[in-house]
Amino acid sequence: MRALLFTLTTFSVLVFPLRGDAASLRCGNQLASEGASKSDVLVRCGEPAAKETRTERVGERTRDKDKQTGTTTTTEHVVYKTIDEWTYNFGPSRFMQTAVFENGRLVDVRSGGYGH
Repeated sequence: MRALLFTLTTFSVLVFPLRGDAASLRCGNQLASEGASKSDVLVRCGEPAAKETRTERVGERTRDKDKQTGTTTTTEHVVYKTIDEWTYNFGPSRFMQTAVFENGRLVDVRSGGYGH
């Protein structure tokens, strides 16, 4: 029974990795962490091999309750986010890394295949 439990636990960690780690991009001996600005990443890591920019439209809702009447009103408004993706190619011995910025701040780092 212990062997089965150990096997299932190990399998679930491998198949469903934990996402608790903050985003960080290692460039040589420099590290750019989540929340870093694009200029900070540029200083630490240099110019990326590729850059992509897009704008995303996101709807947000707010609910307000009138204290006198007790009625609730919902207000919707649109927010635009600028998403930048910078891809770094560190050569054939390392995975390529894509830094994702939202409104100029680092929010995620994704690994790709080996560089060239």
